[in-house]
Amino acid sequence: MTITDPISLTARLTAAARARESQRADRLFEDPYAAALAGPEGFAFMERSEEAGRVPGAPATPDGNPYIAIRTRYFDDFFVEEFAAGAALQVVLVAAGLDSRAYRLAWPEGTRVFELDRRQVLDAKQEILNGLGARPRCDRRAVGVDLLADWTVPLTGAGFDPARRSLWLVEGLFPYLDDASAPVVVARAAALAAPGSRLRADLVGRSFLESPFTQTYLQAMERAGAPWRFGSDQPEDFFAAHGWSATVARPGEPAVSYGRWPYPVFPRDTPNLPKFYVVTATRT
Repeated sequence: MTITDPISLTARLTAAARARESQRADRLFEDPYAAALAGPEGFAFMERSEEAGRVPGAPATPDGNPYIAIRTRYFDDFFVEEFAAGAALQVVLVAAGLDSRAYRLAWPEGTRVFELDRRQVLDAKQEILNGLGARPRCDRRAVGVDLLADWTVPLTGAGFDPARRSLWLVEGLFPYLDDASAPVVVARAAALAAPGSRLRADLVGRSFLESPFTQTYLQAMERAGAPWRFGSDQPEDFFAAHGWSATVARPGEPAVSYGRWPYPVFPRDTPNLPKFYVVTATRT
């Protein structure tokens, strides 16, 4: 599998974290494809990033940083909640990376899942999945795009119907954007989403980018060619400004913990402490 872009390489780190979680007896999900998608480079990248992110005096996490595992389960639950209705879904995974949800979730019959990412990433993923004999459990449509360009025409050309309700997932993308491009992604999704469509995403606060406790990690990501640049500690306002009514939760709160988050949840206005947010939004 060939992925050369440094930011796209972070998808292999995410796959490694999912593979590690899948090996646990008390796993939050099972991703049988993650280890192959991660490859040795993904596991090495994960270990380097977690070493850089360790904060002296913080609670020990012998099984590594649980954030990606918690986030993956929380986003899985977003779709599983929709499965109960039994209706075919129209789903867009923005910056799909090495995500394998099209293959591992029990989608309602007739569901169409669009995966947006760079063509190099999607082709590399397809090569690995073909080698594993994997078959999607939905109508999966890989759409090679530059997420910083206008991907409206490629998405609709692949069969996306803006008149139908849709579900959107933006996982692990926002930190790699900047203050100009992050709003464009949210607004472009809103322009294509029919009223009542839903979106789930994660982002960090400016507090994360400015905290003295995260600088070693951020410097390591910059050296790797994947600097973190965008964050907001008012995610409700950020999404509202671009057509979405949002609610926010934080890892460690009851809905986003699964018994795994090892740190206290401090008030959002606590200075110097880095904040993570997961957002659930509805198109207004």
